[in-house]
Amino acid sequence: PLVGRMSDRVTSAGGRVLVTEIPEIFGAEQMLMNRAASAPVFDRIVDVVNDFKRYFLDHGETVSENPSPGNVVGGITTLEEKSLGAVQKAGRAAVADVIDYGARVRIDGLTLLEAPGNDAVSSTALAAAGATAILFTTGRGTPLGFPVPTIKIASNTDLATRKPGWIDFDAGAVLEDGFAATEEALLAWIMQVASGAETAAERNGEREIAIWKRGVTL
Repeated sequence: PLVGRMSDRVTSAGGRVLVTEIPEIFGAEQMLMNRAASAPVFDRIVDVVNDFKRYFLDHGETVSENPSPGNVVGGITTLEEKSLGAVQKAGRAAVADVIDYGARVRIDGLTLLEAPGNDAVSSTALAAAGATAILFTTGRGTPLGFPVPTIKIASNTDLATRKPGWIDFDAGAVLEDGFAATEEALLAWIMQVASGAETAAERNGEREIAIWKRGVTL
């Protein structure tokens, strides 16, 4: 929800927000379809979701498999529950456009980008599409960084405490400080990064890229 609030702040100010990892929204895609800005955008959302499902099935992968062991440890009970969380990152704005993997963002507002759920592949696709910063949420932690500033947002204070060298922002502060104060704190940090402050990944020299390879990428 916190990242969704950031998305809304950007789109309401006339900026551009990209959301991706299409398989992560399986089971909750209707929520984005209902927010399509036009009939052609609605059709493109349907197409990109169905294309991914066919891609999985063509490679012998199930479309609705259970959450990963890491998700279960983190408290996720179903794939749909995980997808509802993923959709929240897009905020509440209308979906203004849908673009293919490798394409550049074209218009202001919220854009859905075709890319798989793999962190490295999807984040590289965001950078290639024109993202100038990536808000990367994590419940278990990862050192990964990408070609544009990657702001690691811990979903819980325990992670932020245990992995301070990886994490830029503790979203668990919502439980103590509330949404309004935490939202302003995250926005302030994003502004600092946009003005040149280094993220944890940049300080650690983490700037990976990954291209969508042949075969199946989840």
